[in-house]
Amino acid sequence: MSEKKVTDMSFEEAMAALETVVGQLESGQVPLEESIALYERGAALKAHCEQKLKEAEEKVAQITQGADGSATGATPVDIT
Repeated sequence: MSEKKVTDMSFEEAMAALETVVGQLESGQVPLEESIALYERGAALKAHCEQKLKEAEEKVAQITQGADGSATGATPVDIT
């Protein structure tokens, strides 16, 4: 079975895949070599999700800025 490339995933798909990876790793039933590959995929999924969140945050910031560049009542969100 071919896994979808991380860069082609939506945020929701990447989060679901990350949850699956974490579950497999936490089970302790995965051989060492497969665990390493899962960990690498999990790290890529995490980075992809963080990037998608950053992009969304930037879009919201653009939407909530007034014509003069000042905030229009929006409160910055800390995603860390």
